[in-house]
Amino acid sequence: MSLMEHGGGAHNRPVTAVAWASNSSTCPKDFNLISVTEDGAAANFTRSFAMKAGYFLCYSKDMSGGMVVSDVQVISDKETVPHGYCYIPEHLEPRASVSKKKRVCVRMVPVGGVETAVLDIKLTAKTRRMLQHYTCLGDMHGYVMWCKKGPFSSPLPQAKPRSLSLDLRQLSLDQNPPPLPLRPSNAPPMPPGRKLSHRHSNLQLNDTLDKVVDSSNIYGISAIDGVPFTLHPKFKTQTNGTTPTNTLKYHESKPSLLPLFPPRSQQTL
Repeated sequence: MSLMEHGGGAHNRPVTAVAWASNSSTCPKDFNLISVTEDGAAANFTRSFAMKAGYFLCYSKDMSGGMVVSDVQVISDKETVPHGYCYIPEHLEPRASVSKKKRVCVRMVPVGGVETAVLDIKLTAKTRRMLQHYTCLGDMHGYVMWCKKGPFSSPLPQAKPRSLSLDLRQLSLDQNPPPLPLRPSNAPPMPPGRKLSHRHSNLQLNDTLDKVVDSSNIYGISAIDGVPFTLHPKFKTQTNGTTPTNTLKYHESKPSLLPLFPPRSQQTL
């Protein structure tokens, strides 16, 4: 059974891996097992007629690895592996092995490095049946291996699914915006529920300045500190609470004040 029989558009997709498998149980994920040839025979490779257990050729078109098969060759045990080629891997049961007389090797390249690759692989019984548009790779263990090459189409990249709930949370208007950084022109926000008028704020500012001025003179010393203070006898009140009339005498002119306040030059030291 060829690769083209497994899907309508599979012939446009390149082969990305080829391997051996003992059966469907050991066949890797995303690989398809070629169990029947193009002429209807069982495609079970055996090492000898006496052995019933065999192995099958399998392939993959999964492009998640980013590599494609650009060429396939069948070589004998006397030939060396061509440069850039490697033997196909084996996924066999315990104690099972693949014959080394004829081996399959492939050339793997990045998907963006070539424009043409292997698009299909077919097996026929050893009857030399010709397959149009296919290249014969050689015979091994009673079967003939064929491949078809050509330009291939890469699958379109799929958008990564996103969570709708996550997007809605990111667009939610209920969340508080992040606080703006403090700048010299930006004052800290006022606490809620306390609004001060312009006059009240000015009073608080003046009070703060007065406190600063007062605190600067806490440790200052005045020139009159320690001098006793007494009231002049003229201004002392009598014991009965009355004031002498001469103390409160009203002087209307300068000459009347001179006897009370003589010039400094006439004062006796």
